[in-house]
Amino acid sequence: SLVFQAVFNLLIPDHRADAFSPPRLGPGGRWDALVERLLGGLGRWDAEHFLFIAERGYLLEHNCAFLPLFPLSLRALAGLAPWPPQLQPRSRLLLSAALLNSLLSVLAAAALYALGRAVLRRRSQAFLAALLFSLSPAGVFMAAAYSESMFACLAFSAMWQLEKGQSWLSGLLFSLASGARANGLINAGFFLYSRAKHFALQLQVGSASVRKLPLLWKQVLSLASSAALTCAGIFLPFALFQYYAYVRFCAPGTGLDQTIPEPLLQLARDKGYRVAGVDGAKPPWCSQRFPLVYSYIQDTYWNVGFLRYFELRQIPNFLLALPVTFLGSWAAWTYVSTNPRHCLTLGLERSESEEKGKSRDGFCGPAAFVYMVHATALLGFGFCCMHVQVLTRFLSSSSPILYWFSAHLLQEYEPLLQSTGTDNPTSGRPLRGKSPNSCGKGAPDNLVVRLLLNWRSITPLSKSILGFFLCYWLLGLILHCNFFPWT
Repeated sequence: SLVFQAVFNLLIPDHRADAFSPPRLGPGGRWDALVERLLGGLGRWDAEHFLFIAERGYLLEHNCAFLPLFPLSLRALAGLAPWPPQLQPRSRLLLSAALLNSLLSVLAAAALYALGRAVLRRRSQAFLAALLFSLSPAGVFMAAAYSESMFACLAFSAMWQLEKGQSWLSGLLFSLASGARANGLINAGFFLYSRAKHFALQLQVGSASVRKLPLLWKQVLSLASSAALTCAGIFLPFALFQYYAYVRFCAPGTGLDQTIPEPLLQLARDKGYRVAGVDGAKPPWCSQRFPLVYSYIQDTYWNVGFLRYFELRQIPNFLLALPVTFLGSWAAWTYVSTNPRHCLTLGLERSESEEKGKSRDGFCGPAAFVYMVHATALLGFGFCCMHVQVLTRFLSSSSPILYWFSAHLLQEYEPLLQSTGTDNPTSGRPLRGKSPNSCGKGAPDNLVVRLLLNWRSITPLSKSILGFFLCYWLLGLILHCNFFPWT
C-alpha cells in the first residue's frame, strides 16, 4: 500500500477538493519535499485533521470530532523517534503515521486470526479471513494517517481477550478503543452480553443446581455492578474528552498556551471555524444539558443525522456503499436463516448440541451470534445515520464479520479451496499458487494468492468477492491519495 500510494501520488495530479487544508507554516527543506512526495498520499482528507491535531492540539472546534488517542500516539512517536533534525513537524508526523499504522495493521490481522480461531474454531477459515483483512477494501485507510488500524487492532484484540476469559485486559483494550473512535462505545455490548449469557446458562444447568445457588439476588446484583463498572470504564475516555472540549471552548477565561499564527486565524475567518481561546460568543452546544461537542460537530459541520443523506444527489455514494451493504445484509440473512431458534432466544438458551459438546463451528456457529448482532447494528446505523460512503471503512475496521463471511463463502462454494489430496479435482491442470511443502507440515499456503493465480478457474462468486476487495483496495489508493472523493 505504501509503495502504490507513492507511485499514484507522483503520477496523478491532486484534485482541488473542498476539504480541510491548513496552510503550511515555515519553509520546508529537501528532506521535507522528499517525505511529502513519498508519503503525501497518507495525509489526505481526514488525515489532515489528525496531523493538525498531533502538531497543534485541538485548536479548532471541528477538530474535536476526531478523538485523541491516535493523534497523541503520532505526537509521541514523532517526538521520541530519532528523526533527522532537519525535518519539519508535519514530515515527522507523516513518517510516524506510516510506521505506526504499518505495525498496527499487522497486529490487527494477527488479532483477527486469533479471534477467528477462538470463535469459528476453524483454523483455515480464520487464516483466510486474516488474509482478506490484509487486502481490505478499506486498505488505504489502514495505511493513511487515520485511526482505522489502531481501532481495528484494539477492538479485535479486546474481543479475543474476552473470548479467552481475560475480562480486565479486554475491558482495558475496549476502553482504549473508545479513545480512538466514537463507535468504540458500542463495544460495551460485548461485555453485557457475555455477562448475561454466563448467568443465563448457569440457570439452565438444572433445578437442583439452581437451588444450590446462594441467594440468586446477590448474583444478579454482582452481575449488574460488574457490568456497570466495565461499561463505565469503556465510556470513560470519550466522556473525559467531552469534558476537555467543554473546558477548552466553553469555560470563561480559558486561554491558550500557544500563539496562533495569523495564517491559521485567517483560515478560520474564511471558513467560519471556531478557534479555542478566542473571545466571542460561546458555542451553542455549551448551553445544552449534556454538552457533547462530538454530536454537535457531526450535526453542524457535516450534516450527519437520521436519513439526512437520502437525497437524489447522493446516489453515487450509495452505489459506493452497495457492495458492503449487500455483503453485510447477506451475512445477517444467512446467519438468521441457519439459526432461527438461536437468534430468537438471543443465544441465551443452551442447545442440545452444545450440551453434548457438538455445537456447530464456522461462521454459522452459535459463538458468532454476538458479532453478527454487532455488525448488523453498525450496518443499520451507518446506512441510515451517517455519510453512507464511509460505511465500507466503518465496517472494515470495526467488525470481523465482513472477513469471516467472505471466508465462509469462499470455502463453501469455491472448489479450489475444497480440494484435499490433489491440487484441483475438477480439472487435470495443476493448481497454481500452492506451496509444495505446505501439506502435512502445518503451514497453510496463501489461499488468496492461490485463487488469484487461478482466476479463470474460480467461480463467479469467488471472482465477485475478490474483485470487491481488490478493486476497492486499489481504487482507494488511486483516488484517496490524490484528494478525489472516496469512501
